[in-house]
Amino acid sequence: MADQISDLERLAALAEIGLLKARRDRAADAKDWALYEALHASDHRSYNDDYGGTTTATEMMVVVKKSMENLTTMHQSHTPEIMFESPTQASGIWAMEGLSIWTQGGAEHWFQAFGHYYETYEKRNGHWLFTSRRLKYYHTWRSPGAIFPPPIDGAAD
Repeated sequence: MADQISDLERLAALAEIGLLKARRDRAADAKDWALYEALHASDHRSYNDDYGGTTTATEMMVVVKKSMENLTTMHQSHTPEIMFESPTQASGIWAMEGLSIWTQGGAEHWFQAFGHYYETYEKRNGHWLFTSRRLKYYHTWRSPGAIFPPPIDGAAD
């Protein structure tokens, strides 16, 4: 199926998916929730080592907003491996590094993670969107005494 996409279409799609990912990282760090949600299909499925899974973009946004409410974050995504199933469907693996900083018990704490994002994308109405994401950590470390992830009571409210 991947041979149904021309070299030029493949290059354009790679650039568009790269921009999609860059915008997602920036939107997360800037807490630009309107942009963040707009980058995801309504039927987006997500699983995160910290907070478990969601089955819609709406559900994901509740968890993302609550989990990041008191965090300052820096997301970095690197060295993508993008594979095309068709001209409108692709999957990708991105190396990641993330840093979260927050106040706990009056002191600043941090959590740093290294791993990979496993994602799928679809081109819908002329735009690439995230349709699924799985975050898998391979190494994490945190400041002494840090509780991470911070609890997000009421995330499903």
